[in-house]
Amino acid sequence: QVELVESGGGLVQAGGSLRLSCVARGATFIRYAMGWFRQAPGKEREFVASIEKNGDSTRYADSVKDRFTISRDNAKNTVLLQMNSLKPGETGVYSCGGEFGGSGSRRPIGYEFWGQGTQVTGSS
Repeated sequence: QVELVESGGGLVQAGGSLRLSCVARGATFIRYAMGWFRQAPGKEREFVASIEKNGDSTRYADSVKDRFTISRDNAKNTVLLQMNSLKPGETGVYSCGGEFGGSGSRRPIGYEFWGQGTQVTGSS
């Protein structure tokens, strides 16, 4: 059974930073592209960033480019999301997902499994 566990969320003032972590258990991590998605209350899950299996290629939502950085450590089965200059509108539950054999889709439907998410709350 595959399990993803996110951590690192919290309350942050506008302009602040957070680093989210996602640890995978029970999976051959290097076979999966990984993505971070955000879901705000009453809204659909939206793409934030993704990284392909070996970490050589990344994708970002236009709204977070140059502020967020996704990375992975395959030896530790971990994917990170460094978020800088956070905006109040970026509040939501941030979840990581695993996409088998993919390149990091921007669509959540491409991901096989998800973590429970970690809450990020931005304040102005």
